[in-house]
Amino acid sequence: MSQAIQGQLLWEPPADVRATSRMGRFLDRVARERGVDTSTYEAAWRWSVDDLPGFWTEVVHELGVLFGTPAERVLGEASMPGAVWFPGATINYAEHALRRRGPAPAIVARSQSRQAVEVSFDELADRVARAAAGLRRLGVTRGDRVVAYLPNVPETIVVFLACASIGAVFSSCAPEFGPRAVVDRVRQIEPTVLLAVDGYRYGAKAVDRRAEVAEIRAALPSLRATVVLPYLEDTVDPVSFPDVVLWDELVAEPAELSFEAVPFDHPLYVLYSSGTTGTPKAIVHGHGGITLEHLKVLAFHHDLGPDDRFCWFTTTGWMMWNYLVSGLLVGSTLVLFDGDPGHPDLMTLWRLAAEAEVTVFGVGAPFLINSRKAGLSPGIDLDLTRLRSVGSTGAPLPPEGFVWVYEHVGRDLLLSSASGGTDVCTAFVAGAPLLPVHAGEIPGRCLGAKVEAFDPEGRPVVGERGELVITAPMPSMPIGFWNDPDGSRYREAYFEDFPGVWRHGDWIEITDRGTCVITGRSDATLNRGGVRMGTSEFYSAVEALDEISDSLVVHLDDPDRDAGRLLLFVQLAPGVALDEALRRRVASAVRTELSPRHVPDELIEVPAVPRTISGKKMEVPVKRLLEGEPFERVANPGAMADASAMDAFVAMTIDPRG
Repeated sequence: MSQAIQGQLLWEPPADVRATSRMGRFLDRVARERGVDTSTYEAAWRWSVDDLPGFWTEVVHELGVLFGTPAERVLGEASMPGAVWFPGATINYAEHALRRRGPAPAIVARSQSRQAVEVSFDELADRVARAAAGLRRLGVTRGDRVVAYLPNVPETIVVFLACASIGAVFSSCAPEFGPRAVVDRVRQIEPTVLLAVDGYRYGAKAVDRRAEVAEIRAALPSLRATVVLPYLEDTVDPVSFPDVVLWDELVAEPAELSFEAVPFDHPLYVLYSSGTTGTPKAIVHGHGGITLEHLKVLAFHHDLGPDDRFCWFTTTGWMMWNYLVSGLLVGSTLVLFDGDPGHPDLMTLWRLAAEAEVTVFGVGAPFLINSRKAGLSPGIDLDLTRLRSVGSTGAPLPPEGFVWVYEHVGRDLLLSSASGGTDVCTAFVAGAPLLPVHAGEIPGRCLGAKVEAFDPEGRPVVGERGELVITAPMPSMPIGFWNDPDGSRYREAYFEDFPGVWRHGDWIEITDRGTCVITGRSDATLNRGGVRMGTSEFYSAVEALDEISDSLVVHLDDPDRDAGRLLLFVQLAPGVALDEALRRRVASAVRTELSPRHVPDELIEVPAVPRTISGKKMEVPVKRLLEGEPFERVANPGAMADASAMDAFVAMTIDPRG
């Protein structure tokens, strides 16, 4: 395998990309008709963020956005927080998602809990109409909240689109969430209907969820009805599920499909912050903002259209599920997977991509790293000739991950490493058909997203690390938080450090050539004697070693010592022992690839690295725990992928002074 070098050029767009990509054709038309310079991506990006009304007007025109009532103007108020997009306009997300009709598959679904399912575009529209009628029979009207405790299956998409068509507000939690995690989230929005499964299979393991559903129901006094989808078993046990509506009953009656025209900023769905250190924030996203943003990013940055099959490995508890579903906005076929991606082996998702003829395939960065460590070569062992783009998000992808994709998946792929967040339900830095790919770097800032790096004084910097900020509004910024009538919690979350500027909480470097490097959360910085480093850089160096399966690093401050104390926790590969030879190898890797100051003071083996349900390492909760805060204040077990991963840290007593 070739050596990975940060910034190494790995892929360049073909010569005819302006004519063959939707982004290229869009920018060429804008240049002709508006007389603006879009000759380079940098020039196009600059126009898109400096002339927000002009850019979004052209997006509406190019992508055929359907307004029930036209807008008075694009931006009624441009300051942040409080930007008002398309005042006076009415719109409906579901109307856009269900525009395509016909016998072609809208959804191709694979599951470890049941047989494969395919749903045509005609069938999807019919099922949404039936589900909307069923929800109305249960009393659901515009503005009511409906919660899904469902996996990544077609029924979840159906009920989401049914809610959107009515103007009801949708929210979902994956069935692997524990009852407390679900209740902490959805109780805030007082749902009237809950949809749930009886259980699911994860690999070879059957997971019964009957008791969890009963506990969730009991904790939600606002519920008027519960709908159960038999998923683990063919029938529903009436003792475990008293007084419920079965899914088949909900969708039993045919109905005409209709769409409620709602204001541009009418709530579409509620997403949640991780909740690892307190009650999750209930983040409200609107019909109009999500419709426009997702149309833009999927059509232009992913170049998705009706000929594509779009798959992103996700659960319904991660914003990438919402992102995946929006593939319907551009007429693409969605490919869903529910189950253990490592069962029976790590080739499972790659086989799915081959068999379902996926063209745009997205995963979390750790999956690509694990595929590399397992020595996989899916591009050689499988027929991936239809695959033209691989997406990576959820964590920074190190250079060796980039190189592995091009050497072992496909040489003529657009690898789109991206970063964004639940807060905006999109990526704001990502790949694009017009941009080259360099190892370890995100190709650029997305059109319409004015992302910058700020120094501590709030000045933009290039070529050095700074706080990731957004200095102009985006349509998919939240309407607000639920139950935050004066907006104080919303302002505190994003706008306190730099007035009028969104602070995202990540470190970013924007290079001289316009690429972006995310180096971890800015509140988890490793500051050693004044040398600041993001955690992702640390993981890239350490986890390149075959002996290290996973790792987590924290820096404990020490008022008596400038350097503080740097602790590295490692999960070892099977059969590996943490001996002196391995300790020296780790120290050497850090010293050589990072800096001598960042050689860990302690190297500690742990059974597992604690992560959130969406896969993010829990650096800040671990740091707070080791600094003496009680576990119940720093972490919510229900928000963790494996709550037992914290046990080893709870048992530790570490003096920051050594």
